[in-house]
Amino acid sequence: MKTIDLRSDTVTQPTAAMRAAMAAAPVGDDVYGEDPTVRKLEQRLASELGFEHGLFVPSGTQSNLIALLAHCQRGDEFLVGMEAHSYKYEGGGAAVLGSIQPQPVSNEDDGSLSLATLEKMVKPDDAHFARTRLLALENTWQGRVLPADYVIRATQWARSRGLSTHLDGARLFNAAIASGVPPRDLVAGFDTVSVCLSKGLGAPVGSVLLGAQAQIASGRRWRKMLGGGMRQSGILAAAGLHALDNHVERLADDHARAARLAAGLRAIPAVEVQACHTNMVFIRVPTERLRELDRSLTEAGVRASIGYLPSVRLVTHLDIDDAAIDHAIAAFVRFFA
Repeated sequence: MKTIDLRSDTVTQPTAAMRAAMAAAPVGDDVYGEDPTVRKLEQRLASELGFEHGLFVPSGTQSNLIALLAHCQRGDEFLVGMEAHSYKYEGGGAAVLGSIQPQPVSNEDDGSLSLATLEKMVKPDDAHFARTRLLALENTWQGRVLPADYVIRATQWARSRGLSTHLDGARLFNAAIASGVPPRDLVAGFDTVSVCLSKGLGAPVGSVLLGAQAQIASGRRWRKMLGGGMRQSGILAAAGLHALDNHVERLADDHARAARLAAGLRAIPAVEVQACHTNMVFIRVPTERLRELDRSLTEAGVRASIGYLPSVRLVTHLDIDDAAIDHAIAAFVRFFA
């Protein structure tokens, strides 16, 4: 029985065509700057999104960390959402490895950070305080597309306060497809942007950090120090290029299937569908039945990120088709019948 894995869009397998592109990729030593496929990927994304340079790195976590290290010094701080990936789910790397203090701010329901609250969080130039240097946003956030007008106001506010801006655009192309806004427009106003290739785009590895020449030059040094310098990594970059050519427009299929999954689950009285945005469905089920539900779904060949909280996230992706959605809904229906 084929497993239907709804835990995350990071679980995708490279397609046969992607594997063929990887096998055929011309390569060189990327630490020496000699891998032509890596250069092609970096230059392509930089050009398409309106930045001077790009830097191919192993993961989105490392990409975000390098950006923070490029923007901030020891004793600096960055303003970030309390539920942001770069604050909550990346091991505290900024603080542990960079001596950079995060200043978390509660996310609004749409993922934005109140500008009034941000204004209060900016520290005065005083030795008692960490130096506020950077505003970090995330798009999409828990599947939600940040409101375009908010992004404009937030980046303008940051510039008015002398702050740099970074966007965790791990699912940037999901945001572009869902909103109909070109990716270049979604990242306008940011100094650096991290784009992940191994989520909805379906590549096995990699993110690209985009920014100005000075920031990417600094980032390249940090990448080496963090152990992210790879050698013949064009094999991996080729997967990213193939994804950009073939897997962007099809993200609309993931969004449609998430909506279909949410509709099916809404018909189950014991399941509360809390939200459905882009390729993510958030549901709430009775806490006392979580372990039993987890076992039942596993036996039915369905995997979900079920922990000890009643809220469960279900994510559609490249390897989930219509039949998989129907099977998953049926598995939930049988359990709660």
